[in-house]
Amino acid sequence: MACLNNHSCLLLLPPPPPPPPPPPSKPYFFSASLTSVPLPITSFSFPSLPLPRSSKLRSLSWKPPTHLLCKAAEYVFPDPIPEFAESEADKFRRYLLEKLSKKKKDIFGDSLEEVVRVCTEILNNFLHTEYGGPGTLLVIPFIDMADTLNERGLPGGPQAARAAVVWAQKHVDKDWNAWTSGEGGSDHDNEPE
Repeated sequence: MACLNNHSCLLLLPPPPPPPPPPPSKPYFFSASLTSVPLPITSFSFPSLPLPRSSKLRSLSWKPPTHLLCKAAEYVFPDPIPEFAESEADKFRRYLLEKLSKKKKDIFGDSLEEVVRVCTEILNNFLHTEYGGPGTLLVIPFIDMADTLNERGLPGGPQAARAAVVWAQKHVDKDWNAWTSGEGGSDHDNEPE
């Protein structure tokens, strides 16, 4: 400890690690580059501790070195592909009709076709407007399916939405990758569910 006088002393410690940079005031994206970032200068003072006169250190200041930060590249998802959306919605409609007619016939009764039509329409709209490949499959259209079926008084909203989300998680991203790699879509008729 080094004291300047009876009222001002400094505690001699190794410099603390640099403080983390302040959070941004608004969201921002990074580009892939290295940038110098100056950090603030920090001083410590303890006014109630005496500082010996023999000390050559009169104040403690710590200046952090300039750091290089690696910033991540911004990724832009591709736009939806209408042809993919149509193909995938057709596969989905066939699957859902078969799945719900086999296992949930007692729940849907005469409303099966209407339930499948509503769910297919919602998925088709999502694939046309929002889906841009892996990482963009959202839960929102499946919540919308259950809500829309319930609002229209159709039976089995939760069951139909669950069957839809299970199918989508298993197939949509995989089919997108096959479609965009030039292999075309895959047919799911021979796959066990």
